[in-house]
Amino acid sequence: MKWLGAYLCNLLVAVDQFLNTLAFGDPDETLSSRLMKLSSRCALCRAICRFLNRIDARHCEKSIELDEGKNGIIE
Repeated sequence: MKWLGAYLCNLLVAVDQFLNTLAFGDPDETLSSRLMKLSSRCALCRAICRFLNRIDARHCEKSIELDEGKNGIIE
């Protein structure tokens, strides 16, 4: 059953990247990574990261992908 946990994790990452793409972001970047990058100048992004941190400590900070995000439509 270990494969089920890995499958669900992969599925959540895929959904996360899809939501970022729907928000005009880079399709290879997660929404959490994008939120962290924007949090210094976006109050809503900071608020969402604070909420996610309650579920998973330092979620946005751990999710940041410095090598992704260059193919987004809107920053």
